[in-house]
Amino acid sequence: MSITSYLRTLSELPGVSGDERGVRKLIEDAIRDHVDEMRVDTMGNLLAVKKARGRKRVLRVMVDAHMDEVGFMIVGHTSDGGLKFRAVGGVDARILPGKIVQVGPDRIPGVIGLQPIHLARDTSAVQKIDSLVIDIGATSKEQAEGAAKLGAYVAFQTEFRVIGAGKVSGKAFDDRSGCAVLIDLLQGPRLPVDVLAAFTVQEEVGLRGAQVAAYALNPDAAIVIDTTPANDLPMEEDLSPNTRLGSGPAIYVATRSHISDPRLVQHVLRTAEKRAIANQFRQPGGSGTNAGSIHKARSGVPTVSISTPCRYLHSPVSVLSLGDLRSTVALVRESVTDLTAQTLRR
Repeated sequence: MSITSYLRTLSELPGVSGDERGVRKLIEDAIRDHVDEMRVDTMGNLLAVKKARGRKRVLRVMVDAHMDEVGFMIVGHTSDGGLKFRAVGGVDARILPGKIVQVGPDRIPGVIGLQPIHLARDTSAVQKIDSLVIDIGATSKEQAEGAAKLGAYVAFQTEFRVIGAGKVSGKAFDDRSGCAVLIDLLQGPRLPVDVLAAFTVQEEVGLRGAQVAAYALNPDAAIVIDTTPANDLPMEEDLSPNTRLGSGPAIYVATRSHISDPRLVQHVLRTAEKRAIANQFRQPGGSGTNAGSIHKARSGVPTVSISTPCRYLHSPVSVLSLGDLRSTVALVRESVTDLTAQTLRR
């Protein structure tokens, strides 16, 4: 399968934080014949090792992509059959009314309901999540309880599509695009380093899986593959965009939870220049990636993040450039290939 095909399949699977089983199963099947070791840890992380070519002592490089997506959990049932829910991860309540979702392991179709505009007294007010309900067609509390138990997960229901010239839309590109990149890396030839692949869980609720994975793998260095907001549409104010679609993967310098290792930042930049790979900087500050947990593991791990720009992250549908995705594949692969002990020397 091509990386676009993997992105399509991964994107359409539900995998809200804490319920990544379906995503993990697909990835297991995709990499099983291409790695030397593979296991699932107690958190649900999928950890795999692809050993370096040759037998001499080589660097052990962790490459991380998280499997989970933002979504919801059922927390109650109304007397007329509605499902009460809460967010799992960061979701903006403004985008929710009228959206199609899939509920529970049976992927029951539902719609996030809102009073129609014909009856609403105030159409300017943003409805809070705790005032919304999911309509699955149930007509009583008992019927709703039988269909969706308390604690059932809810994911957006979005079909993957090709749009425009070289762009695609779909849900959960954060971070199924990173998973597709890491699958592509593992399915490729052996590299001069041991690749310690970590498909991690629960990133969206506190970088939890990556903390456990980094401790277990004990790498010499780490590269985190994720997505980053592309705030590149026309705006009233002349503001610098976070990143732009079509300008290549974004290299992180600093976030609220992590300052990228300067040696690795320079290494990635040199690699991009040497191989003529398009790239850009992610504007410093703001929310981060699994690097925020990985770099603190054990006695510390030099870490950098490389992310594919996406529009409309944490919503029912995101948009990314396939050219950027392919450049992310190239930049990650070549950065891992060229990494040496000399790079990490102080």
